[in-house]
Amino acid sequence: MSRIETDGMGQIEVADDVLWGAQTQRSLKYFSIGRELMPREMIEAYAIMKRACATANAASGRLSQDRAALIHTVCDEIMSGQHDRMFPLHVWMTGSGTQFNMNVNEVIANRASQLTGNALGSKTPLHPNDHVNMAQSTNCNFPTAMHVAAALGVERRLIPALTKLRDAIAAKAEDWKDLVKVGRTHLQDAVPITLGQEWHGYAGMLTDNIARLEAARDGLFPLALGGTALGTGVNTDPGFDTRACTEIARLTGLGFTAGENKFALQGAHDALVHLSGCLRTTAGSLFKIANDIRLLACGPRAGFGELLLPENEPGSSIMPGKINPTQAEALSMLALQVMSNDVAVGLGGASGMIDMNVYKPLMIHNIMQGITLLHDGSENFRQHLVEGTRANEARIKQALGQSLVLVTALSPAIGYDKAAQVAHYAMEKDLSPKDAALELGFMTAEDYDRVADPRLMLSPNIKPARS
Repeated sequence: MSRIETDGMGQIEVADDVLWGAQTQRSLKYFSIGRELMPREMIEAYAIMKRACATANAASGRLSQDRAALIHTVCDEIMSGQHDRMFPLHVWMTGSGTQFNMNVNEVIANRASQLTGNALGSKTPLHPNDHVNMAQSTNCNFPTAMHVAAALGVERRLIPALTKLRDAIAAKAEDWKDLVKVGRTHLQDAVPITLGQEWHGYAGMLTDNIARLEAARDGLFPLALGGTALGTGVNTDPGFDTRACTEIARLTGLGFTAGENKFALQGAHDALVHLSGCLRTTAGSLFKIANDIRLLACGPRAGFGELLLPENEPGSSIMPGKINPTQAEALSMLALQVMSNDVAVGLGGASGMIDMNVYKPLMIHNIMQGITLLHDGSENFRQHLVEGTRANEARIKQALGQSLVLVTALSPAIGYDKAAQVAHYAMEKDLSPKDAALELGFMTAEDYDRVADPRLMLSPNIKPARS
């Protein structure tokens, strides 16, 4: 069963059981490209914005209180997820996102018709353009929704997930703060470090990324709403933008404001490009952490074997008993995807021409996918790897005892050249550094034990000369 809907281009057939109208149907006809739908977060963001605009227009008297109340009711339903199936449009559409804006306008208008006992498509009592889209253009409301969706994603999902992961890593760092091991630079043995110090570094990386993301989130607070077609505010009343953006701030609990320079906000999307860059940096940090952990866990007998990872599932269909670092692999893969997404966001942001950017759907798709992947990956990595990881203390102790780089501590006592001789001699004769130093006659056993204690190498260890 179907009905006839109309728009400025005429009539088109629409299924009876859907709430969208003519312009949505045309988009489905001409832009069913790929499998990627508009980010689900944009549905809520648009509902928040449409609700706020209705409030602002009712306050000025341009929209009746009854119509504003209907828009509020439907937007509340959309915000609760009741009508998600009514937003079927693909990412790969017009670069302005106009068809998605109209999808939202049509769904709100048709749902209002349902609620008031009017026929779908009647545009009674709400017209999708005249009432739901009042004082707006896609050119200002789509970037506004992009900012709202991205800021909420960072605030609600990404920062909490990264904070939990950071805290779990920091807890391991505290547990292992006294566990001395061989450090590594260039993948070669280096001076001692504690396992806790290594993991403290990972926690610090995430702390820094959280701060970057918070700053990037705050950079999204100025909104383009009220700029309408080009940033001039044509077809709005003075103060509309401030009223609407204040309402968005109230509804979200975030510090959204009416942007002062709407020409910048509509002609370019630099704040979103910056956020994408912070997602890329975060992904790079997670990539390093995941790869470090799986490298330190490699083995269990023919590799470093310093970490014992949780055994979640069989690792091989042919090698019985094999366990693989699959959580680290998943995190590193999704990190590469996020880094790749940033390339497209950067190019899309740079490609805005004259008074409007026409890469909006691409940009918000990649950004929201990045937020989702980093959230989900961080949660999985924390729950299924970090929290269950154990230190292989016997292996760590064995490697430390054989490390040739302990001779670094000998340099202040016997000089760099003799310390190097000890290292080379120990390597050639397959000796410990202590035995090599004794055979070469450079030190007594007592002096060696006093100078080359690995624990003394974990912090500044040279006493200042007397003045």
